[in-house]
Amino acid sequence: MKYKFFLLCIFLLSATLVSAQSVSGRQVSNFDKSWLFHLGDLAGAQIAGFNDAGWRKLDLPHDWSIEGKFNKDNPAKPEGGALPGGIGWYRKVFTVPAANKSKLTYIEFDGVYQKSDVWVNGHHLGFRPNGYISFRYELTPYLKYGGQNNTIAVKVDNSSQPNSRWYSGSGIYRHVRLVAVNKIAVDQWGTFVTTSNVSQASADISVQTAIRNKGGKKGEYKIVTGLYDMAGKAVGGQVTAKLFVNDTLTTAIQKLTLQRPRLWSADAPALYQVISRVMAGNETVDTYKTTVGIRDFYFDTDKGFILNGEKVKIKGVCLHHDLGCLGAAMNVHALARQLKMLKEMGCNAIRTSHNPPSPELLDLADSMGFIVMDEAFDCWEKAKEKYDYHLFFKQWHKRDLEDQVLRDRNHPSVMIWSIGNEIPEQSDSSGFRIAKDLAGIVHRLDSTRPVTAANNHPDTKNQIIRSGAIDLVGYNYHHTDLVGFHERYPDKKFIGTETTSALETRGVYDMPSDSIRRWSDEDKQPMNADFTVSAYDNASTPWGSTHEETWKIIKKYDFLSGMFIWTGLDYLGEPTPYTWPARSSYFGIIDLAGFPKDVYYMYQSEWTSKPVLHLLPHWNWEPGKTVDVWAYYNNADEVELYLNGKSLGVKKKQGDDLHVMWRVKYAPGTLKAVPRKHGAEVLSAEVKTAGKPALIQLSADKDKLKAGDADLAFITAKVLDKDGNLVPFAKNKIMFRVNGDAFIAGVDNGDPTSHEPFKANYRYAFNGLALAVIQAKQKSGTVVVSAEADGLPAAQLKLSVVK
Repeated sequence: MKYKFFLLCIFLLSATLVSAQSVSGRQVSNFDKSWLFHLGDLAGAQIAGFNDAGWRKLDLPHDWSIEGKFNKDNPAKPEGGALPGGIGWYRKVFTVPAANKSKLTYIEFDGVYQKSDVWVNGHHLGFRPNGYISFRYELTPYLKYGGQNNTIAVKVDNSSQPNSRWYSGSGIYRHVRLVAVNKIAVDQWGTFVTTSNVSQASADISVQTAIRNKGGKKGEYKIVTGLYDMAGKAVGGQVTAKLFVNDTLTTAIQKLTLQRPRLWSADAPALYQVISRVMAGNETVDTYKTTVGIRDFYFDTDKGFILNGEKVKIKGVCLHHDLGCLGAAMNVHALARQLKMLKEMGCNAIRTSHNPPSPELLDLADSMGFIVMDEAFDCWEKAKEKYDYHLFFKQWHKRDLEDQVLRDRNHPSVMIWSIGNEIPEQSDSSGFRIAKDLAGIVHRLDSTRPVTAANNHPDTKNQIIRSGAIDLVGYNYHHTDLVGFHERYPDKKFIGTETTSALETRGVYDMPSDSIRRWSDEDKQPMNADFTVSAYDNASTPWGSTHEETWKIIKKYDFLSGMFIWTGLDYLGEPTPYTWPARSSYFGIIDLAGFPKDVYYMYQSEWTSKPVLHLLPHWNWEPGKTVDVWAYYNNADEVELYLNGKSLGVKKKQGDDLHVMWRVKYAPGTLKAVPRKHGAEVLSAEVKTAGKPALIQLSADKDKLKAGDADLAFITAKVLDKDGNLVPFAKNKIMFRVNGDAFIAGVDNGDPTSHEPFKANYRYAFNGLALAVIQAKQKSGTVVVSAEADGLPAAQLKLSVVK
């Protein structure tokens, strides 16, 4: 039932992006369709009459970098994904109905990377350097109405490289809307809904509404505000406030009380809608909807994180914003797939590393039940990369941070603001000053949530901590000092803002598995000659730890409110511990294609109550080799291992163990694990020796797609032997074909060193797996996806596309 609700939320979220909406004076229209694009700079492209006849037609969101070729000499470097940047132009012709002459018209961008300039009909509207911030411009003074054409032009400049420590993408990579309102209307991000006295019995709700008057009639107006469930049923009555609207900004505060509220939590993310109507007499001049959740939370120095009166361990991951082979271009269905996998692992929190997220991420976090650390900056005045945000920080930080807080502060999932990640100013006096400035901005706009900063030098000299500006000390790594920090500063509330940094390649196993390898910056040779890292959870960065090392500490102590693991998924760029030919990270619990690594099941066994048994590694080795066999499990007292029917002994977790291990002399056949509870068998798992590749098996994450919604199906191709066993070293070249009204949006295999294009119809399998992402077009019907490889029979899978 939970996932049916989740899928409904995805449908509703995407529907708001597809259809134009008109609610009592406010019109919100999707503005993603039918843009023209040119890669490269052109003089005069902002002029309305510019000849763009040869430009490429496309829909937004769009990331041009992901369409490029991997090259170690690209200015972004492998750290930035080894993909090209550059300058791009976007243009769109549109009309505005004559009936809208009396309205104010705005264009809203959720994010443009980066340094964007926007014009309408040749008039420059503004410049925003920050590639992650949402912004809008008013078009009203420059518009033509009726059947006359208007032209929007956007220049995106991502040519100054390197400007990011990870893959950024390039272009108008998030959604765009056209919004028309009356001259008196609720301001952009103009409501702030807070709760107090929250219990199972009742909750007090305060609604602050800002009304902006731009040329409308001054005088007395009413704001009628009501509380509704997500189906539109009134649940909390409504309140009316009279106010005199002057010629600028007027604010009203209204109070409601809800009896027997459904409280928002990670396990039961109940949502409500606050609907505010601005009225002149009996006429509604604006209607504004705010999605909210009712919850009470705080951090305690000894008990950790308390949500709705209960201790909750924050089991979080850090996420960068790319969507693997789709690049940075926002697609809510791809993002939902990532979050669904994390939710099924038991994850309950997301850190938006290291920038303001897409609105869709927060909407999904609200509806799926994720606690969010909403992060603002990766740098302040001091650079991490030559052309990064430090160039704009002094001029733009106040505006950008204000916009982020105003946009995101109604999301119930957002429970922590982070003002920076591993900021160099930790170590000098400017950090003291800037931390106070930034925390002051946040506290002025939202006093209901704590402010933190992610510190990688959390010592007595840290100027951000010494400033006293942050409410919650953010602690990056130093897992062996977590307890010591609490002993030194018993009055400080703190959280593991970034932990672990373990390194793994899916399907690769280095033995002995109980010998931990710490990669070092000084190493001149790779850990492995083929640029892989063991998936046994026995490798990490020198500043980090294995997954088990940190989780054992976090789970043990209540005062440790939780952690955000670096990272939930592999991401493009920052290919630690290697550089070229690697072009994406090894940190993820899930690889870039969305295939779980083995450690996923360790967390699932620890973070969920569902029965878990995962046996590793594969069972294709040299005869006589001693192989370390691991089992992750829960809900059982012991596990017995069998090889070809012969018992290899019973193992139990001892102390704080998170897995059990056998050392086994390899012989081909079947490895079987059987866990028992009170002597009774509860599960079983087998790994078999695989033969040669014999067939391809296709499976989809869903079999029904919505037409016209950029809906996606993620198709997994497995290379199997004749008996249906995954061939663990298979690297067959798989050709994908689509018959029907759909196309291949991207391909991947999870290999951090692959230089095959993401925008293609083929992929070599990596350790037996490959991925094709299929996107529905406009028509309903049946789509047939096929996969072929030399010497193997073709495989087919059918998808249904519905209106």
